[in-house]
Amino acid sequence: MRQVVRRGAHSALTVAAVALLAGCSGQLVVGQASPGGGEPVDVSAQEFPITGAGDDPADQLARNALADLNAFWSQAYPEFFGHDFTPLENGYFSVDSDAIDEHAYPDTGIGCPGSPTKPDEVAGNAYYDPACDLIVYDRALLEELSADYGRFLVPVVMAHEFGHAMQGRFGFAASGRGIQDETQADCFAGAWTAWVADGNAANLSLRTPELDDVIRGFLLLRDDVGSDPNDSRAHGSYFDRVSAFYEGFDGGVGPCRDDFGPDRLYTAATFSRDDEDASGGNAPFDDIVDWTGTTLPEFWSGVFPAAFGGDFTPPAVDQFDGTAPDCPGVRNRDLGYCADDRTVYVDRTDLLQPAYDEIGDFAMTTALSLPYSLAVRDEAGLSTDDGGATRSAVCLTGWYEAQWFNGAFKDSTHGATISPGDIDEAVQFLLAYGVRPEVFPNTSASGFQLVGAFRTGFLQGGDACDLRK
Repeated sequence: MRQVVRRGAHSALTVAAVALLAGCSGQLVVGQASPGGGEPVDVSAQEFPITGAGDDPADQLARNALADLNAFWSQAYPEFFGHDFTPLENGYFSVDSDAIDEHAYPDTGIGCPGSPTKPDEVAGNAYYDPACDLIVYDRALLEELSADYGRFLVPVVMAHEFGHAMQGRFGFAASGRGIQDETQADCFAGAWTAWVADGNAANLSLRTPELDDVIRGFLLLRDDVGSDPNDSRAHGSYFDRVSAFYEGFDGGVGPCRDDFGPDRLYTAATFSRDDEDASGGNAPFDDIVDWTGTTLPEFWSGVFPAAFGGDFTPPAVDQFDGTAPDCPGVRNRDLGYCADDRTVYVDRTDLLQPAYDEIGDFAMTTALSLPYSLAVRDEAGLSTDDGGATRSAVCLTGWYEAQWFNGAFKDSTHGATISPGDIDEAVQFLLAYGVRPEVFPNTSASGFQLVGAFRTGFLQGGDACDLRK
């Protein structure tokens, strides 16, 4: 967060970003995959050739994904865009940046006549080349992604680039904003991933826990915090990219086609000069606790009467150090709501301080809001100790934090406002801490489901947060 009167700038966890660019860089793929309802099988190099590919697992995983992407889009493109699907004119290229074999490529290198690309220029990248209608990737990069974030991030990267290939057919954003094209490609990747998850792919399968790894992997693929969202190569914040992926996963290709116009909401923003020059990074720990403790009752006192037909009585908020109070709903936990004394409890030692140090200031706001949302549900006569209550509380936290994003709390926080990357920190907190039993013991929700609930509340508000008795 940042503050006008007394500085408290945001500082997010920084990870080196991988650029998935629509650049300019041949081989026609003659094989076509068909959707399958049985066990997935590897597609062979003869059926689906990739220039420069070897016998590496990364190449096989990419080949399987690309074959299934051809099958998916051969059905989806005519349905949603009204034209026949055409395979990529110059196919696919694999480069091993750790050991480049120049003899594996034609004289034009990677590309097409008039637009050649040297193999060593692909290092650390994967992209679609609209000038030559091809996809190229560095398999050393794919191996790294697979090792760090699980195998299915590799197919998602391929699906993102294939989304750009589809844009090459129906048209890139008329605004010229890269962030629109990139997040729409993320949406297409989400739609295809759901198709795989439903068992339609002939060459790939997806296990539910792998979705958590995919969402974590987007942290690596986001723009640096504070980057200009209007830059021609902007890809979006962590939340922007994850949200787009969810939109496709939940809604299919239709929303990806229709909901990525120039008026789409993006949370990516640049740092102000004060933010860039500040030495502190995060707002002070105690300030975050104070601001959150002020804005939660302010927000809920304002919306509770309309939502539930009565006045809201704020619960007490208390921190403890390591040992939780002996109260149902809090015992053996790092956060919780105790209905017996109407108090929200959060562990300062084992939760708030580590989240603040490892993720950032807005992770603390998220940690405090989650049990507070359970208190709201209790006040409304709703359950507080089941999986539905947990997902609802996460959704309500998204609703509350959207008010921070909209600048609703400036007056009550002495000018404190949200900073670039703060909403990303909420997503990181849910993935890192929300899946722990000492945070949410009564739910089987995955990190993917928790982030989805947060996104729903952030974008759609409380009506979408299951507040029915």
